[in-house]
Amino acid sequence: MSKSIFVTGISTEVGKTLVSAILVEALNADYWKPVQAGELSFSDADKVKSLISNQISTFHPITYALNTPMSPHAAADIDGITIELDKIITPKTENNLVIEGAGGILVPINHQELIIDIIPKEALVVVVSRHYLGSINHTLMTVELLKQKGFNVVIVFSGNEHKTTEDIIKKMTGVKVIGRVEEEAVIDKSVVKKYADLFKENLENELK
Repeated sequence: MSKSIFVTGISTEVGKTLVSAILVEALNADYWKPVQAGELSFSDADKVKSLISNQISTFHPITYALNTPMSPHAAADIDGITIELDKIITPKTENNLVIEGAGGILVPINHQELIIDIIPKEALVVVVSRHYLGSINHTLMTVELLKQKGFNVVIVFSGNEHKTTEDIIKKMTGVKVIGRVEEEAVIDKSVVKKYADLFKENLENELK
């Protein structure tokens, strides 16, 4: 039975797209970015596609492709459209599906609804946490809200290890950490494949 994996971050630029590529490669999964704001000439889907080695994954069309790199609700306003929740329909596939969010879970998609509202209820939610001043607070709040909403949550740490930060996050959230992505000098297919092999067993165990 196919499963959905939703990738979110505790902030912007924490490594969601790289982690998405790793998960796609680990599972030979499909990929979908419901809302892309900015960078349409080389979107997150294009980046993931350029980083995977398998020939199985299908890349499903972006539902809302917005021109400006801003919060989706504001980018949509600039484009003169409104993002409608009922038009963000999870693609039908027999394969596992990695869904990449935009920013964090409380980013608005319109003037009433948020990224958290587009997460499929049965999805495994992968929270990408990267150390910076304030990241403990952002990680704990993200995980707590997802747990309150009934989601199964795991964490991937991104960037160089910061032990005191990571230890308290693990202790206070109580959720599984399925892996870490180190600071890499070069990001290419071989690096993604390396992490895919490292993450594969933990990820598959969470999807059982």
